[in-house]
Amino acid sequence: MGSIAELRRILGTCRTLAVVGLSPQWHRPSYFAAKYMQSHGYRIVPVNPGATEILGERAYPSVTAAAQALAAQGVTIDMVDCFRRSEDIPPLAEEAIAVGARCLWQQLGVVNEAAADRVRAAGLDAVLDRCVKIEHARLFGGLNWAGVNTRVISARRPQQLPY
Repeated sequence: MGSIAELRRILGTCRTLAVVGLSPQWHRPSYFAAKYMQSHGYRIVPVNPGATEILGERAYPSVTAAAQALAAQGVTIDMVDCFRRSEDIPPLAEEAIAVGARCLWQQLGVVNEAAADRVRAAGLDAVLDRCVKIEHARLFGGLNWAGVNTRVISARRPQQLPY
């Protein structure tokens, strides 16, 4: 999985993201990626047993608990976005299948082929070793959100020294 058309389809149709391992600390990559996606219209569902609220959303101890709570609101989880170690992915894959998610997304550095094969066999999409924020920015024009194309950083030499 990883063609531009496939990634564009996944990011265009999966609007509710259960972010497993989402940190409440603003400087962590999971927080930054989730904040970016939230600011672009995605519903973020934090899955972190050690937190009660992250990014203004209630945090849940597991994907299953989140899915059960959201079902009462008529909301389903579209994507399980995993900020966990590769060896922690198989149970998350099973939860993604059980709650009816459409995609299991393994973040940068997270690669568990067996879990990916398992979710694909169940009819889900699987993305490995990619960042949801980077792919969204690349495919939907959000690169300037992180400081690119703001003219703050330039390859041109300044005409006068800044001091």
